[in-house]
Amino acid sequence: MRILLVYPQYPDTFWSFKHALKFISKKAAFPPLGLLTVAAMLPKVWEKKLIDMNITNLSGRDIKWADYVFISAMAVQKESVRYIINKCKGFNVKIVAGGPLFTTGYQEFDGVDHFVLNEAEITLPHFLKDLENQCAKHVYTSDRWPDIRTTPIPRWELADMARYSSLSVQYSRGCPFDCEFCDITVLNGRVPRTKDKDQLLRELDALYNRGWRSSVFIVDDNFIGNKRKLKEEILPAIIEWMKKKKYPFALFTEASINLSDDEKLMRLMVEANFNTVFVGIETPNEESLTECGKFQNKNRDLVASVKKLQNHGLEVQGGFILGFDSDPHSIFENQISFIQRSGIVTAMVGLLNAPPGTKLYRRLKSESRLLLNFSGDNTDCSINFIPKMNHETLINGYKSVLDTIYSPKQYYERAITFLKEYKPRAGKLVRPQLQHLVAFARSVWILGIKEKGREYYWRLLAWTLARRPRLFPLSVRLAIYGFHFRKVLKGHTEASALN
Repeated sequence: MRILLVYPQYPDTFWSFKHALKFISKKAAFPPLGLLTVAAMLPKVWEKKLIDMNITNLSGRDIKWADYVFISAMAVQKESVRYIINKCKGFNVKIVAGGPLFTTGYQEFDGVDHFVLNEAEITLPHFLKDLENQCAKHVYTSDRWPDIRTTPIPRWELADMARYSSLSVQYSRGCPFDCEFCDITVLNGRVPRTKDKDQLLRELDALYNRGWRSSVFIVDDNFIGNKRKLKEEILPAIIEWMKKKKYPFALFTEASINLSDDEKLMRLMVEANFNTVFVGIETPNEESLTECGKFQNKNRDLVASVKKLQNHGLEVQGGFILGFDSDPHSIFENQISFIQRSGIVTAMVGLLNAPPGTKLYRRLKSESRLLLNFSGDNTDCSINFIPKMNHETLINGYKSVLDTIYSPKQYYERAITFLKEYKPRAGKLVRPQLQHLVAFARSVWILGIKEKGREYYWRLLAWTLARRPRLFPLSVRLAIYGFHFRKVLKGHTEASALN
C-alpha cells in the first residue's frame, strides 16, 4: 500500500509567521505532528510520503502515486482541504480524513471516502483492520480517551526538517478548565492525559539524533494540567537530559495563567530551558471572564501575573478576545492599555467565535444567534454569531485595537517594556547561528531602512545595546515579529474592505 499524507495550507494568519520566516529562509513554523504520528501507526511495510502544502506543492504525480491520501486539518485550513479533496477526486484516489476539522464537522465534506475521527490511537486500528478485510466503513468515531503512553514516536524521516523554524512534541492532551468558547475539552477531554518521562525523552532524542539544534514547541494546550507530575517527574528528567546534551533545544509551550502562582514550577521550567509560554489572557474585563467561564483568570492582577512570569525568565505570548456579551464599549481602550502595560509583545487579539461542539456554540444556537460563517481564523474580522454589541461598533473597535498595538510606535514601546522585565537565567540563551545573522541583516534593510516607523526600530536596538545587550538577538526577533503582524493586519484590513 502506498500512502500520501497531505497537510493543507494555512492562510496568512498571525500564527503562521509567514512574513517573519522569510528573514531566516524557512517555509513554515511547525511540521504536521499529527500526520507524522499517524504515519508511525500505519503498517511498517506500507510506503509513505508526506506533502506539507505549507512548504511544497501537491502535484498530480504525487496523487497518482498513492493508493490512499490521508488528510489531517484544523478549521483554519478548510479552504485548502476542499482544494485537496477536489484534486484527489480528479485522479480517482481514495481519501481518508481525520483531525480536529473533521472530528467536529465531517458532515460538511463530500468526496471523502473514510473519516477516521477523534483520536487515532483508538479509531485508526479499527479502520486498518476493516480495510484489510475489505469492509472499511465511511465513519469511525469513539467517545473514549486513549492512553497516550501507547502513542508511537513520529516518523520524522518523512519531514524535511530544515524547512521549519521549530519542531514539536506532545506531552499531554486535555485541559482541566472548561472555558465556554474553547473546543479543547470537546476534542481531548478535561482530565489531562500524559506521557511518561522516558517516552518524552525518547521523543526529544529522536529530534536530537536527527541533528536538530533549535527550538522545540511542546504543543499541549495546557502544559501544566498535571502540575504534580511535572514537578516530581517530567521537568527533573528534562533538566537532566538538557545538561547531558548541553542544552540543544529552547522549549516553549502553552499554559494557563495560574502558572504564575507556582514558584517551583516556574523555576523548574526555566531550568529545563523553557523560555516562552503562550497564555490565554482573553480580557481584563471581569464580567466577560465570568461569562466565558475563565475562572482561573479572575480575582487577580493579570498584569502582575504576566510580569511575574517574565521576571522568572519566561516570555509571555498572549491571546486576547473581543466580542463577549459582557464587553462594555470601553473594552477597546482597556485592551490596548492592558497589552501595553503588560509588555506582551506577541499579543494575538481575535474576535470571539463559537467553534462547533463548544458550550458557546450550543448556547448561541439555543438563542438563535448562530451564523454559519466559521472560518477558524479569529483574526480575519469574521464572527459566526450575532453579537450583543452593535456589529459595526465591534468591528471598528477591533480594528482600532490592532491598528494601535501593532503600529511601530506602540509595538516597539511594548518590546522595551518587556525587555525591562525579562530575566532569563544566565547561560541559557540560544546560541546565535548563521541564519540569525542573515535575519539581522535583512531586518536592518527592511525594518531599519525601507519601512515607515524605522526610527522606532533603531530606538529599540539602541536601547537594547545600551541597557540589555545580552538580549539583542531577542530584540531583533521581536522586531521581525512586528513586521509579520503588520503585514497580516494590512492583508486582513484590505480583504474586509473588499467584502
